[in-house]
Amino acid sequence: MHPEIQAMTAPYAKLASCILAAGLLLPAFPAAYADPPPWAPAHGWRKKHDPYYTGYSGKRWGNDYGIIQGRCNRDKIGAVLGGAVGGAIGSTVGKGDGRVVAIIIGTVVGAVVGHKIGEMMDEADRACIGHALELAADRRTVMWDNPELGLNYRITPLRGLTVDGKKCREYDLVVQGTDFEDKRRETACQTGEGTWRPL
Repeated sequence: MHPEIQAMTAPYAKLASCILAAGLLLPAFPAAYADPPPWAPAHGWRKKHDPYYTGYSGKRWGNDYGIIQGRCNRDKIGAVLGGAVGGAIGSTVGKGDGRVVAIIIGTVVGAVVGHKIGEMMDEADRACIGHALELAADRRTVMWDNPELGLNYRITPLRGLTVDGKKCREYDLVVQGTDFEDKRRETACQTGEGTWRPL
């Protein structure tokens, strides 16, 4: 290279080398990730500062009762519900708007496996269904057993939709017992905060 050209380009080469070196020394910034989906369990900062689970309607729930892991803790839900019965659960459990579990009201299992079993279905089972509709991800199956009735339940929310202005979810419900298994695809809509009713 001609000495004059080399003398003119030397400062730029030095500058380029400095910029490159500085770039290599800068700490790598982690990629920005989107917020976790509402049904994701709280970890790290979120667990410490915002330990709630956000439901389908945006309501924050303090306990998922095992829904996130795919197994509804029926015993815990039953202890929380205590003596509350029927559709009143949606409005009586907790203080103010501090409802602690969602619930499905109306005819559920009666349409699936017969009126007698539908009548025997208890409030903890209804709460497992309601809370699964609130917190389970699409295509995520939630299971539980009712040992008193000898029934096993599996609910799988499939998709969200709007019907007559109401937030709804389509789901598969499977009920198994002695000598039978029945599966139906149903849709339930929110009739209030934490309260679902099948169409």
